[in-house]
Amino acid sequence: MGNKNYIVITNNPLVLDKLKETHNIIYRETSFEEILKEARDRIHEGHVLLSHPLSGSVKPNETPYKSIMISERKGEMDEGSLKLIENAIQACRKFAFRSDKYEASVYDDFQLIDWTLLESGMASADVG
Repeated sequence: MGNKNYIVITNNPLVLDKLKETHNIIYRETSFEEILKEARDRIHEGHVLLSHPLSGSVKPNETPYKSIMISERKGEMDEGSLKLIENAIQACRKFAFRSDKYEASVYDDFQLIDWTLLESGMASADVG
């Protein structure tokens, strides 16, 4: 694996395809909310949240895809990360994703939006 400073948790197949050879990826075929819960569980283990769980102006009910960066290293549980992820999970529960309102081609757009947001976060993390 290339970069060992962070882990990407995602349900986005585009992210998996682009990063599987070079980055530490946790890929799950699951919902937006379940990706948030996976990140929360990792935070409880001592990882730190490195990207905002509700990044961009995309609401949880507008996309099925989410990619989150957490630290590779574990330490004491980070209260700030935990509060942020718990608030994101609560926000996510306010919305219900309705996949039946979109054509199949729109999912490619959702994947690209998530990838672009993640790529921006990775560019910042890779500088440090």
